[in-house]
Amino acid sequence: MGVLIGLGGALLGLSPLGTDFELNVGKAWLFNIRGEISPPSNIVVVGINGQTSEQLGLPGSPLDWPRSIHAKLIKNLFDLGASVIVFDVYFKKPKRAEDDASLANEISKAGNVVLVEKLTGRRQPITDSEGRNRGMIWVEELLPPKQEFARAAKGLAPFPLPKIDAAVHDFWTFKPTAGDSATMPAMAMQVYELASFPELIALIKQLHVAGSEQLPDNVANLGNDNQVGKLMIRMRTLYVKNPDLGAKVNELIQSQYSDKHSARLKNKLTTLNNLYRGLPQRFINFYGAPGTIPTIPYQAVIKGKDPNLKKGALDFHNKIVFVGFSDLYDPGQPDRFYSVFTNDNGIDLSGVEVMATACGNLMTDKALKPIGLMQTGIILLGFGAIMAILIYLLPAIAGVPIAIALAIVYAIGAQWGFNTHELWMPIATPILVQFPLALFLGLMGQYFLERHRGQQMRKTLNYYVPDNIVRELTENRLDPSAANKVVYSTCLATDMAGFSTLAETMPPGELAIVLNDYFDTLSQPLKKHHVDVTEFRADAIMCAWTAATPELEIRKKAVSAALDAVQAIDVFKQRYSQINTNIRIGLEAGTVYVGHAGGGGHFVFSIVGDCANTASRVESLNKHLQTNLLATGAVIEGIDNLLIRQLSKFQFVGKTEALPIAEIVSAKDTAPTQQHEFCEKFSEALDLFHKARWQQAQESFVRFLEQYPDDGPTKFYLAWCQRYISGDAYTDEPGVIRMEAK
Repeated sequence: MGVLIGLGGALLGLSPLGTDFELNVGKAWLFNIRGEISPPSNIVVVGINGQTSEQLGLPGSPLDWPRSIHAKLIKNLFDLGASVIVFDVYFKKPKRAEDDASLANEISKAGNVVLVEKLTGRRQPITDSEGRNRGMIWVEELLPPKQEFARAAKGLAPFPLPKIDAAVHDFWTFKPTAGDSATMPAMAMQVYELASFPELIALIKQLHVAGSEQLPDNVANLGNDNQVGKLMIRMRTLYVKNPDLGAKVNELIQSQYSDKHSARLKNKLTTLNNLYRGLPQRFINFYGAPGTIPTIPYQAVIKGKDPNLKKGALDFHNKIVFVGFSDLYDPGQPDRFYSVFTNDNGIDLSGVEVMATACGNLMTDKALKPIGLMQTGIILLGFGAIMAILIYLLPAIAGVPIAIALAIVYAIGAQWGFNTHELWMPIATPILVQFPLALFLGLMGQYFLERHRGQQMRKTLNYYVPDNIVRELTENRLDPSAANKVVYSTCLATDMAGFSTLAETMPPGELAIVLNDYFDTLSQPLKKHHVDVTEFRADAIMCAWTAATPELEIRKKAVSAALDAVQAIDVFKQRYSQINTNIRIGLEAGTVYVGHAGGGGHFVFSIVGDCANTASRVESLNKHLQTNLLATGAVIEGIDNLLIRQLSKFQFVGKTEALPIAEIVSAKDTAPTQQHEFCEKFSEALDLFHKARWQQAQESFVRFLEQYPDDGPTKFYLAWCQRYISGDAYTDEPGVIRMEAK
């Protein structure tokens, strides 16, 4: 099993699917845990953003800007000490001759400007002598900028990116299909380190490599017209033709520049040597979110100031300046690329920031270094085998923790190598695929070892508690005695009006579906307002919000949940238009017992006490009043934002005390004016009723009913008025109604 897991992981890791898995999941994981890091201090971006045109009084599209503005930018950057100026702006089409001449002049005067070339590719048919197609080849062509700009520039280079969907993971240093031309990051680095170039050439000439004699001894006479780019192609050709040249040059660097005074030059020569000897395609080591590389607004350089910049931000001495589109606030900016550091606002890395990042990687020799295919296979084979074998050879109780510990050690080691040495080892496949498989074997072994004892324990406990509580107990997650307590609570009792008729007329299967949907609909507002205990009883629910001492907050939560529940059931009724049902809710506040209750071999987690019983009675009162939501005075006391219709005090059957009852109509601040008037008019009639002025109360209720013919409480009080008038009922407390039925 260990060999199978190891071999399976190795095959997955070496397959295209596994490669994509590591690229999109593993590498993202490593970047996220590592977090942002500081970019090289000599890399800076000058970004054209959404405010540049407005602040400089230019046309909205940068394509319509006069080139004199770019000429001014180059002059200012040069005056501010920029060592290299890299333009990620393609200057191809002719514009106003005077402006073009100004730009070409500033490029030439600066002597350190690198311009972008456009790289195009197309399929081209291969034909024989008779003109018949024999196949296709892919042809790439470099299109330089306008001739006067190209001649003035220190270097020309393309910046093609292998984009996958909207993301970018790697970059080219030299483009093999374009004659090994250097790309922008490599060109920018070489122009920056041009002073060290003769030292590298001298080392190569010491090795007497064929073709090295054609390399110049001095690069001071390298003018513009992309002479640096031409020399870079010759250098790259030497390294490609002599695969061991890079290693030999590195040995010379280590031996000839070993003293501490040569340390800086040694580092420069090492990075230059690694530029030419390394693979043409390298993985980007992102520094962080957009803006991690210092980004100076284009307009700030033109104006020479910006109140939002820190002191010294416009000091470009000894820096490579990358100029291009870079807006840190607009997710729709042009030339953008998704990366693992794309922020929550959807701001991607701009193309010029990717370019600057790639150059920074080359300058510090800290591009990501994935391990080779053979090493990947060995690691995955060994990891999977060790994990599975450990779990098989050791008891599960020991094997599983050891396997977890080893997985953690491997993950930490892989992360450490990534953080400190830019070493990219497989992590998604071993941790997310192989480790779970091996762990599953350990858990299965543990399961079979404990199965018999667990079955006996569950069989015994099942006489006393439901199966879900048994699981809690057998897994040592529940202390039964700790669940029993007496607390202050607000109890909410609900019932479905018309359930008996519904159960009589609907098949059981359909009834169960409707009832489950009803409970699910009703549970949503309860959960939303953080109910503590919920107990289902046939078609009813009893629930409670609890606290150690009386609290206004739990009464507010219960009232809010009740109002939301009424609205939720209105939506429920729309789904079942053929069902004529309503919800009835009663609320009471007081002390209850919550915990295990029952008998006969089973118990439930229940709410017990007079408060819960009274809430049920208040809920039942809705049947007599034809209302939906009633509460006792103890519940609504101190809650201001409620539109209340005060009713009478009610003495329920079997109760010795009468309780003030009110109908909760709605939240006060959302109630329409008509509802406020409705409650005021009703209270006027009810006041006459409470003063025992039965005839006047009856007349007032009749007038009210004419305006609101469906009002249940009005019909209820009219019936009691009639009873008092006719002598069928008598009371010595007009404000108290003693109920004769539940």
